[in-house]
Amino acid sequence: FHLISGQSFGSQSDHKKIKEKKMSEETNQPHFSMQKIYLKKNLFTSPNSASVFGTDWKPETTLDLNITNTAIDSDGRYEVIITVKVTATNENIVAFTHEVDQAALFLISGFPDERLDEALNSACPLIIFPYLRETLDNVLLKAGYPPMMLAPINFDAMYKEKQAGKKAKEALEKEKKH
Repeated sequence: FHLISGQSFGSQSDHKKIKEKKMSEETNQPHFSMQKIYLKKNLFTSPNSASVFGTDWKPETTLDLNITNTAIDSDGRYEVIITVKVTATNENIVAFTHEVDQAALFLISGFPDERLDEALNSACPLIIFPYLRETLDNVLLKAGYPPMMLAPINFDAMYKEKQAGKKAKEALEKEKKH
């Protein structure tokens, strides 16, 4: 398994990327490369800034995280998006809501379906996450709030937990039919 990281500014030509993929297919070796990282959505609202800034900052935060992926073409290009929505309240006043869609394009080929699903839901988000964390913190600083400094996320454990839940649900449904 070869990991080839492309430049986030698209310095590799499409021709070279497809050539790498074809070489990988010819040697029957799996290919995994990140082609580009980009911001799809960055929505920040702070409806009560003036009120919140006059209080002692001890926020309660909620964080919702979702991972989606889409096949872009038949050449093995996939878009993976991590969506995060953070809401912070301070003394029962909404301080801010911040929604971010951080995305990346990956070129992936030569993996069995199960391994492809794992790459899209574990390895890809692991690569994207530091960029998402930086986006969140930069916007919060510009808005006058302290950075969140999100802790690293174990996407591999999340993926395995999700798969175990699916298998348990399938087994339960199968048992109900008998």
